Amino acid sequence: MHSDEIVRTAHALADAARAAILPHFRTDRLAAQNKLDGAGFDPVTEGDRAAERAMRDILEKFRPDDSILGEEYGHKTGSSGLTWVLDPIDGTRGFLSGTPTWGVLIAVSDAGGPIYGIVDQPYIGERFEGGLGRAEVNGPLGSRPLRARGDGPLHDAILFTTFPEVGSETEAAAFRAVSREVKLTRYGTDCYAYALLAAGQIDLVIEAGLNAYDIQAPIAVIEAAGGIVTDWEGGPVHEGGRALAAAGKEQHTAAMAILQAALAAS
Repeated sequence: MHSDEIVRTAHALADAARAAILPHFRTDRLAAQNKLDGAGFDPVTEGDRAAERAMRDILEKFRPDDSILGEEYGHKTGSSGLTWVLDPIDGTRGFLSGTPTWGVLIAVSDAGGPIYGIVDQPYIGERFEGGLGRAEVNGPLGSRPLRARGDGPLHDAILFTTFPEVGSETEAAAFRAVSREVKLTRYGTDCYAYALLAAGQIDLVIEAGLNAYDIQAPIAVIEAAGGIVTDWEGGPVHEGGRALAAAGKEQHTAAMAILQAALAAS
């Protein structure tokens, strides 16, 4: 494995995704299809599809032996032992709404999970990367290292999630139990919440019902910044499910204890 080549390729993917997505953002011609049959709304746009196609084209040219797992076009098996995990627009609901909280997620994983990741916000022009010896953000304010806040008391923590309902009724109740103990709770930021945690702005992100492509890039970025990402029981979460991301062990331990107690009582 050549780390520099992987990093260069990942940035090329992020650049290509930006170019494919931005012509669709905040335009009156943007249309969305619902991927769900019946109740619910899980949108996909041509921006999602165009970005993933652009990234796959680059991988086919420069990394043909690697596997690919993408939200829109599924799994392609490779032989190298590495998998590129792609979410072309994480937060399509926000994308449709015109908010700049969506992002492009790119991760590279081996058998043990993600080893490198990018969280890119094309409209703002911010790119967060972590893994393979890197932990930095580049954007309008320049470049700086990423560093999570570290340990702090739960009562002083800032907590984020995307949906107020979080997941099931049981999971939502467990989230609310944590929310009652923190200083501030905010909603609706999609993958950008994980980037904020890596950048030292917030303390906790708690979510449920995630897929592998939703969480692998955030795991790599947050862990490179010194944070922690597990499932609600403290185990690996790179295959998706319930995620608990924390700026330090103190917040992680306290939040996990509340989550587990609430689930046990349900």
